[in-house]
Amino acid sequence: MAEYELNGVTLAVPDEMLTDRIAAKLASGGYEAHEARAALMRLRPGQRVLELGSGLGYIAALCAGVTGAENVVTVEANPAMLPVIRANLDRNGAAAVTLLHGAVTGADGGGGTVGFQTGTAFWGAHVATPDTRPDKVIDVPRLSLPALLADHRPHVVIMDIEGAEAGLFDAPWPAHLRAVMMELHPGRYPDTVIQRIVDCMSDSGLTYDPGPSRGRILCFRRVRGK
Repeated sequence: MAEYELNGVTLAVPDEMLTDRIAAKLASGGYEAHEARAALMRLRPGQRVLELGSGLGYIAALCAGVTGAENVVTVEANPAMLPVIRANLDRNGAAAVTLLHGAVTGADGGGGTVGFQTGTAFWGAHVATPDTRPDKVIDVPRLSLPALLADHRPHVVIMDIEGAEAGLFDAPWPAHLRAVMMELHPGRYPDTVIQRIVDCMSDSGLTYDPGPSRGRILCFRRVRGK
């Protein structure tokens, strides 16, 4: 079990989950660095956070330190990551963070299951596609984004879900949101999907936020008065 410290957050990673690339990112401080920067730049104490794609629990633990662990909900589809995430949250004083298991889908509703592709590198696991090998697919609970937004009423949504964001922007998002931060995965979909994301956020009263945006990290903030 290897341990790393990033922005005051201690992360333990089982040896079998470490690749050379992941280890290098963690050791250099580059792991989820742009996401962390965006969260620290815009998150305020007391705000409610919904994170889609927990990874190692780093961003959830970081958010908990700013806004209070009881205000953070994080969602992870890969069942192998759940004990790792929970342990990392606990070791950083963030035991009150709510950890949910499932793959988030759009307005087609929750319930049932969805196919999920696992792999040797945890950060590359994603919702299965038609060309995914059947032996790499497991069924995980399906969680509806509209239901998550209604149940938890987050002020901030942070997501890194390896391309599944393509199905989450077909309808406006609710007015209680103050900011949305996401990692884009343009290799998994055409530019028209990015256009749809931007248009949906605009229709939701959110505009491009240049301060925390960087590279593939695309951020939006509530337009004042909307």
